Amino acid sequence: MNYADLFRITLPETALEVAALLVLIIDLAFLRRAALNVRASVAALLGIAGCIAALWLMPGGGMFSIDGTANTALLVTGGLVSVAQIGILVLTGLTLVFLVDAAFTRHVGEYVAIVLMSATGGLLIAGAQDLLIIFIGLELLSLGLYVITAFAKQSGRSAEAAMKYYLFGGMSAAFLLFGFSYLYGLTGSTNLHQVVLGSITSYGSGSPLFYVALVLVAAGLGFKVAAVPFHLWAPDAYEGAPAPAAAFIASVSKVASFALLIGIGMAILRPFGNVHMVRMVVVQDGSVLKHFDGLSYQWSLLLAILAAASMVVGNLAALAQISVRRLLAYSAIAHAGYMLTALAYLSSRGASAILYYILTYGVTTIAAFGVIGVIESATGTDRLDGFLGLSKRNPLLAAVLLVLFLSLAGIPPLVGFWAKFNLFAAVLSVDAGVIPFVLVALAVAFSAVSLYYYLQVLKRAYVMPAVDEAPIRVHPVTMIVLLLIAAAVVVLGCLPSLLQNWIAKF
Repeated sequence: MNYADLFRITLPETALEVAALLVLIIDLAFLRRAALNVRASVAALLGIAGCIAALWLMPGGGMFSIDGTANTALLVTGGLVSVAQIGILVLTGLTLVFLVDAAFTRHVGEYVAIVLMSATGGLLIAGAQDLLIIFIGLELLSLGLYVITAFAKQSGRSAEAAMKYYLFGGMSAAFLLFGFSYLYGLTGSTNLHQVVLGSITSYGSGSPLFYVALVLVAAGLGFKVAAVPFHLWAPDAYEGAPAPAAAFIASVSKVASFALLIGIGMAILRPFGNVHMVRMVVVQDGSVLKHFDGLSYQWSLLLAILAAASMVVGNLAALAQISVRRLLAYSAIAHAGYMLTALAYLSSRGASAILYYILTYGVTTIAAFGVIGVIESATGTDRLDGFLGLSKRNPLLAAVLLVLFLSLAGIPPLVGFWAKFNLFAAVLSVDAGVIPFVLVALAVAFSAVSLYYYLQVLKRAYVMPAVDEAPIRVHPVTMIVLLLIAAAVVVLGCLPSLLQNWIAKF
């Protein structure tokens, strides 16, 4: 075990922790009596500086293992892991920008420090290759999410959402830990690749505990990405959390969780790194009696079921929402279903397509919550009626909302269209029978359904008359960031190869 490798590979996480400590010291020791907007601006700037430092210190590639081999690897970096980690840092920085005009708390230093520590957990699980590191990283990420959900202390909805989120999270952690303990008991290892190889032998012995372990792990991870039926926390957390916290939950935690699922999927697909699935064959008198492919088929089946349920329930439930926050929560469940489809039938192309999807979805969702935060400050509600006449009250904000929601619906030439196109094309390129085709057909059909509920918001912004025609003022920094994100959604939609080529370089 080389600790120099550990230090080098965790430099980004170290930078975030140092930044979190600096934010706390400067806010509590030097800015305690300063105006709230000054403290918020300084804390946000220090947090963003920490994210930039982490980006600068990110190693190009490497591995930390017990004996220097992949068989005992704990953490890796480089390739798609680096793409996910860069995405986590960029999205964390963007969510911190919206703190400059937020007034949900006076404890801005603590808020930024917790966000940075939570992002550290996201970085860890993106590169984790060991069950224990995965669990520690997930809990580090999740504990921060529970706390920032409850950060609006004057709001009963915030406390209620945090309590529900915490209880569901604790239950999912128990499921996940049970699943991991069974996998360790059956294979004798906590390394992902060794667990996959061990599963082939155990299937040969007909161990039913593997089925139990897989279901428990799928339940634990399904909660993290809000897949049906483990989604019940999402609408309440999205509705009750302060807008910047909801943006962080909807973007950064999703990127980290899907990066983890990609890592698990690739370990199942390629247990020896570059070598595809290993098969154990039982032969007697020259005839093949049985063959075992380890976790591959069962894992795909579980994910396919979760994907189909998430697409159906998420989109249908979103149709009935009058709270735009809850609408985005059910929409997020549906988007998780689209990505789980690609995870169920994973390939190298599919892994890149999922990262493309989750990064563009994360940026779009952050801006959507930025707009909702502005509307809430002006009207006191996130309900559909709060968006009435937005195009007259603030045409720029309405234009940003138009671009974001049409992109989430997958309308060309915006980036959301290419994200869905790449994802579905990657699923159909996998030769796995009729099920991938059925799942993609379901996804396309429900993408059309999703257009209806996104248009309900835009209809109120552009078509229906305003009850109050007073202009809505937006903080200049918030407006600039929202416009930049909307411009990026348009540019990346018109030039989709920009992001695709960047991901392909890793």
